[in-house]
Amino acid sequence: MIATLHKTNKLIAYEQAPAVFGELRRQGQRIVQCHGTFDLVHPGHIIHLEEAKTHGDVLVITLTAEPHVNKGPGRPYFNDTMRVKSLAALECVDFVVVVPFPAAVEAIECVSPDIYCKGTEYKDMNNDPTGNIADDVATVHRVGGRIEYVGSVVYSSSKLLNNNFSVISDRVKAYCKELSAKYTPSQFRDAVESFAKLKVLLIGDAIFDRYTFVNVQGLTTKNRTLSSRFHDEDTQCGGALAVYKHLKEFSHNVDIISLVGNEPWVDAAIRSNVAPEDDHILRAADFRTTVKQRFVEESNRSKELTKLFAVNYIHEATPDARTASQLFDKVAKMITSYDLVLITDFGHGLMQQPLRELVQEKADYLGLNCQTNSNNHGFNIINRQYRKADCFSVDEQEMLLACGLRDPDFKQELAAIKSAFQAQYCWLTRGAKYTLGLNGVAAATAPSLQKNVTDTIGAGDALFSVVTLAARSGIPIDLSTFIGQLAGAQAVDTIGNTQPVNKTKLIKGGMALLNY
Repeated sequence: MIATLHKTNKLIAYEQAPAVFGELRRQGQRIVQCHGTFDLVHPGHIIHLEEAKTHGDVLVITLTAEPHVNKGPGRPYFNDTMRVKSLAALECVDFVVVVPFPAAVEAIECVSPDIYCKGTEYKDMNNDPTGNIADDVATVHRVGGRIEYVGSVVYSSSKLLNNNFSVISDRVKAYCKELSAKYTPSQFRDAVESFAKLKVLLIGDAIFDRYTFVNVQGLTTKNRTLSSRFHDEDTQCGGALAVYKHLKEFSHNVDIISLVGNEPWVDAAIRSNVAPEDDHILRAADFRTTVKQRFVEESNRSKELTKLFAVNYIHEATPDARTASQLFDKVAKMITSYDLVLITDFGHGLMQQPLRELVQEKADYLGLNCQTNSNNHGFNIINRQYRKADCFSVDEQEMLLACGLRDPDFKQELAAIKSAFQAQYCWLTRGAKYTLGLNGVAAATAPSLQKNVTDTIGAGDALFSVVTLAARSGIPIDLSTFIGQLAGAQAVDTIGNTQPVNKTKLIKGGMALLNY
């Protein structure tokens, strides 16, 4: 059976692969494994694979499945079927396995190779943007194999695709190519890695986003009301809780101060999402935890959710004097111990004026996001609630409310707020149009990097999280804005705040986009 399979069908299902390769080992075959994306098979790959094959009897290629490829927007360029076909056509390749994981550990465990081959460029582990090679090596040794470095000719699939294929739009391509002339992929990676040294305090409104998935059936016959059938429901962390999870991807030293009620489900939800040592969230019996419930339908025509309507559960008054005093004292005690303080003010009761004044006076470096939403429209305006910040971000609607103009010069009005705040950095996000960043006299305009949108909820929070880290780290405005756009691209590709911005995915995607 194995011999027949070997000759006629090179594609092996991931679930079946351990048994297949176990039988080959029992037959005395030495198994060699190569792992990767192989988005565009080129001469460098062929030489790499041919050299790998000389180390054993059977060459197995494990291929990262499409949903788990971390090469940035537009990648992989070729789908699983085409990439498998390209590899299977090579005489030196004996088997191909598509692996449903982003890293190589599970692929190595699946194959248990005698020899695991990496490119010669990875002899220096610093060339790995993910930092996963140490895990790969340990896994190879654990399954009884050894590492060989092969490939006398090295090409970059990302560079070939970026320069010769329509991986991304012409506008994004021109933007990335211009940026790559100033920053190498390794400089970009080092910039993101620099965030790890920051000690961060996050203060903001905790929100739980509840997605109720329905299938719209039509209109009722009697009173023409929209009728839908319940399908599923998911509750996830939003607001400051989502920002906390983004920040934790980049720095392990993040504390959060917030306010919730004492509803029976709340404490368990916080414990499952916030590390105990980071949790400075006040539970108040007289406060109602903010829950934003959205009724949505998944579209048959596109990735983007259809949002039908929303119901918000929000505390109707400001916290009582005792609760407000407890919050104030907690912030006053902690605030001076951090490199960076972030405020995510959603206008849901946490940030009262005495607390706003305290953070503006005491924060060593203040990053500010003061949001407009349906509950506070016209009341939670950034330049009315605050007078200073070291960096801040606003979206288009928040900018319009702040300047009071219908058709403003956005750059001029953003610069005016920056000057009034004596800020070093600031950003304006305009959705799919562009993001504008300012730092001193320098400006940067970055296009949206993701054309396929699933859900825009949380995209601004994701961008704010990383650009504030970049600002505190002194990253130039064009590079920090690019980092923010990468975070936003991840956020709009998932439902709400299902997943935080993934640092590894951001680094690999950014390095690929700068590879010209």
